[in-house]
Amino acid sequence: MDFLTFKSFISTEVLIIFYYIGAVILPVGMWSFLTWFIRKYKFVNTVYESGKEKIWKSLNRKQQAKLVAFFITSFLFMELFWRMFFEFLIAYMQMRDALLQNQL
Repeated sequence: MDFLTFKSFISTEVLIIFYYIGAVILPVGMWSFLTWFIRKYKFVNTVYESGKEKIWKSLNRKQQAKLVAFFITSFLFMELFWRMFFEFLIAYMQMRDALLQNQL
């Protein structure tokens, strides 16, 4: 009942599990879903292929490298933010537990 009334919080172990779900499983799952979606629907596949071809051919090698580097950097920053967010949540839980123990 304490869990349902928010008198007790979820443990850090659950947060760590959710971190790995978001950091590993979610990007792989989204990539798999998008590739399935593009292959399943012919209209989406046609638009995707023609758009990709036009954009890629309009860029020179240096611009292509910058575009790939931009997306890799964006992905790494997203992963870093996700990690920092969960570190903050875990630290908050640890501070709350320490304060509650000192009250008793």
